[in-house]
Amino acid sequence: MTAPEQGCQLYLITPPAFEPSAFAERLKAALDAGPIACLQLRLKDVDDDTIKRAAEALLAVCHDQGVPVLMNDRPDLALSTGCDGVHVGQDDTPYAEARKLLGADAMIGVTCKASRHLAVDAADAGADYVAFGAFFQTTTKQSTVSATPEILEWWSDLSIVPSVAIGGITVDNCRPLVDAGVDFLAVVGGVWNHPEGEAAAVRAFDKAMAAH
Repeated sequence: MTAPEQGCQLYLITPPAFEPSAFAERLKAALDAGPIACLQLRLKDVDDDTIKRAAEALLAVCHDQGVPVLMNDRPDLALSTGCDGVHVGQDDTPYAEARKLLGADAMIGVTCKASRHLAVDAADAGADYVAFGAFFQTTTKQSTVSATPEILEWWSDLSIVPSVAIGGITVDNCRPLVDAGVDFLAVVGGVWNHPEGEAAAVRAFDKAMAAH
């Protein structure tokens, strides 16, 4: 995943639970509404077969529009389902192991929380992007770390490796992150729980990001 030539783009993350066929229609509506950099498949507390069924449904929708799909946490499932890569956290499979399993062409991003040291290490190792957060309160994932826009400004000045901001991001609070130079906004509830629906959310994010 390369940084967008202009501005910032959305990095969609699935809700933590969904029915694949119904959600595939919602995903298609979101992808039709504006440019999406990628989709991360993130299901929690389910068995591998459930994840595989979800991947099968969503890969078809995303690849039809040229949008890559990343598996959360599990490079082994990314490989077996045909995902385009994986996103790994600090407590998941180490980046080096994920790269060895998935190969040079896979897209691999790394959670760096609010750590400059972790970000530099990930970039030096070859990560395709570094993810910072959480920037705002979120019910999607428990976080003990708070990040500020300053780390995005620092990273933008330091490195050409793209940055991703995550954690409670909505249309109403995203501007400071965009202004700080982030490349991608990773969004869950800000799109899927938007009162006017996911398509309206994507259009609203696109407008907010373009205003930078």
